[in-house]
Amino acid sequence: MIIIRDIKINVRNDEAVILDRIADILDMFRIYGKAFPSFSYETLRRSVDARHKPDICIVRTVKVLMDAHDEKKILKRLNDNKNIPRIKKNLSRIITSPPEEFVIPQIIYPKVHNKPVIVGMGPAGLFCALYLARCGACPIVIEQGEDAASRQRSVETFWKTGKLSPFSNVQFGEGGAGTFSDGKLNTLTKDTKGRNTFVLKILHEFGAPKDITIDSKPHIGTDILSVVVTNIRNEIIRLGGKVYFNTKLTGIKITDGSITGISVTDVGNDHARDMDCDTLVLAIGHSARDTFEMLFGLDIPMTAKSFAAGFRIIHPQENVNCWQYMINDPSSIGLGPADYKVANTASNGRRVYSFCMCPGGYVVNASSEEGRLCVNGMSESARDGRFANSAIIAAVDPDDFIQDKVVPGHPLAGMYYQRRLEEEAYKRGCGRIPCQTFTGFESGNDDHTLPDLSGAVKGDVSSAKLRGIFTDEIDKAIIESIRKFGYTMKGFDDSAVLCGVEARTSSPVRITRGDDLMSAVRGLYPCGEGAGYAGGITSAAADGLRVAEMIANRYAKR
Repeated sequence: MIIIRDIKINVRNDEAVILDRIADILDMFRIYGKAFPSFSYETLRRSVDARHKPDICIVRTVKVLMDAHDEKKILKRLNDNKNIPRIKKNLSRIITSPPEEFVIPQIIYPKVHNKPVIVGMGPAGLFCALYLARCGACPIVIEQGEDAASRQRSVETFWKTGKLSPFSNVQFGEGGAGTFSDGKLNTLTKDTKGRNTFVLKILHEFGAPKDITIDSKPHIGTDILSVVVTNIRNEIIRLGGKVYFNTKLTGIKITDGSITGISVTDVGNDHARDMDCDTLVLAIGHSARDTFEMLFGLDIPMTAKSFAAGFRIIHPQENVNCWQYMINDPSSIGLGPADYKVANTASNGRRVYSFCMCPGGYVVNASSEEGRLCVNGMSESARDGRFANSAIIAAVDPDDFIQDKVVPGHPLAGMYYQRRLEEEAYKRGCGRIPCQTFTGFESGNDDHTLPDLSGAVKGDVSSAKLRGIFTDEIDKAIIESIRKFGYTMKGFDDSAVLCGVEARTSSPVRITRGDDLMSAVRGLYPCGEGAGYAGGITSAAADGLRVAEMIANRYAKR
C-alpha cells in the first residue's frame, strides 16, 4: 500500500497534474523513464488551502493504485536511497501501512430477558443502537419526539405559526438536534481507534454522499441527514431492535445501587407504563432539561460544565466568498460556498469565537420550551442560500451562571442560566427571534432598523435591543472581538445583523461516569453530548459506539 499525504494542486488544474505529481514523489521518472507503468489514485482526504489568495489549492491525501510488483519495486528504490535529501523529503509524506479500522466484532450477545434500553435518537443513541443491533442485542430505543418526517412537519409548522411542540421540535426527535443544524461532521477529537471514520462510512452507507468520507470539513445538510437517520432506524428494526417514538422517560427505578426498571409515558395521552431494565443508555441530548432535573432528584452524580453563549451573526454569502476566495461565485472554480473560523481573546480576558458556521444557511428558531427562545444555524446539503451565519459566542463557566433558581456551584446552575438567557430573549423579541444590527448593539441604542432578512431566517423575527441580555463584560468582549474580525474581513462588523440568543452550544451538565463508562449507578450509561462527553454529530456518534462496546463486552460471549 502506498498513501501519499499533502499533494497540493491549484484548484484550476486537472487530474493529469495530480498524476504527474504522484509520479514525481515516487521518483517514477528516474526508475522507469517516460515509459513507467500505468497507475491511478483514490482520494482519501481533501481540503482547501486559500491562505495565498488568489492562488487557491486543493490539498489531497491519496492512495496510489498500481500493480503490486511495481509498488514493491518503487518502495525498495526509495528506501535504498532514503539518505538523498529529495527522496528523504518525499518519504516523509508516504505511508505504507493502512490506518486502524474500527469494526463491530462478531460476538454472541446472550438472549437475556431485559434488552438494553437507549433513551434518545440523536447521533449517540442511533450509533449505540446500531452497534448493539449488529451484535444481536435487539436494543429498545425510546424517543420523546417524532420520526424524522413527522418532526419535519412539526418544525415547519412552528416556524410558520409559532405553535411549539415541547416534545418534538428542533431539539427533540429522530436524529437529535443535529438534524436541524448545518450538519457539520468534522471533529477535533482524536480518532486513534477509527471510530470517527467508521461514523462517516456508516452515514455514507445509509445515504449520505461519499464526499463526507473524503472532505476535511465534511457536511451533510438537514435534507439528507433526515433520510440517513431514517434508514439507520429501519436497519436497527430489521436486526430485531424496537423503536418507540413519542415515548418519554419519566422515571428510573434503582435497587441496591443498580438500574432495575424505568417508567415511560406516551406523549399525547399521558399513558404511563413500567419496563424492566438493567442496562440504560442516557443519550438524551443537551436540551433534556426536565430529565436533568429528574436525574438530580435521584442523586445521580453530575457537575456543572462550562459552555459558551452569544448570538448568531448574519452576512450575505457573497461577502464570505470574497473574504475567503476573493471571488463572488466559488462554483466557477469548482468550490462550494466559503466558510470561516475566527477567534479572539478580548482585552478583559474573555474568549470569543465562531461556532457552527453555516454557509448558505439560515438562522432558525430552535426553541423547545414555552416562554423561552434560542437560535441555531441550519443549512441544506447544497448550502445555496443567499446568506451565511455563524454563532459568535463567549466562553462561560460556573462563575458566570447568574440566576435566581439555585445557589452558585449547583450542578444545574448552567442549565438555569441558559433558561434565564432564553427567557430574556423571548421577552425582548415578544416571542419572535430578537434581531439587531451590530452597530445598534454596539451603541446600546434601541435601534429598530433591520435590513431585509427574508431568506436568512426560519421563524418570525422582531427588531429588539440585545444589549444587556448578557453581562456588560460579555457584551464588551463580543463587541471588541467582532470589531477585530472586521479588520481582516471587511464588513464583518458594520454589515452584520445579530440574532439572539445562542445558548445551547453544548451541554451545561456532565453526568459523571467511570472508566467503564457507567454512572455510580450500575447499568446506567451517560452517553453523548447531553451527558457532557461530546461536542457535535461525529463525536456524539463515536461516544455512542464507545458505550455500545462497553455494554457488549460486559454481556457478550466471544
